[in-house]
Amino acid sequence: MLSGDMKRSIPLIALTLMLAACGETIPVVNATPPPVRVDMGLDRVMGHDARALIALFGNPDQDMREPPARKLQYASGVCVLDAYLYPPAAGREPLVTHIDARSPAGDDIDRASCIAALSRRKAAR
Repeated sequence: MLSGDMKRSIPLIALTLMLAACGETIPVVNATPPPVRVDMGLDRVMGHDARALIALFGNPDQDMREPPARKLQYASGVCVLDAYLYPPAAGREPLVTHIDARSPAGDDIDRASCIAALSRRKAAR
């Protein structure tokens, strides 16, 4: 049997449990923001082979080979893009491992912007 004090505590315990059940719960959210891709757009070129670059930009304005390296250069009135291709392993197809972009005057410019400009140039042809 319950004592008098315990009988009087039951409504208080019940009320406390009901209030707790009605309370808002705050969802736990991962506060870490997604990583920002600084090189957005470069993935259209980086890691691709010469065939992919030709499909994207057309035939290069210059194609220079100094084994094992190969450099494809694309130029427009907006920019000049140099794509450097190296084989990832002996006997494998060379892939773009580095790119440089500059204005026709020779000043460094954003590589992703140059890629976009050269892509639009090919699409307009």
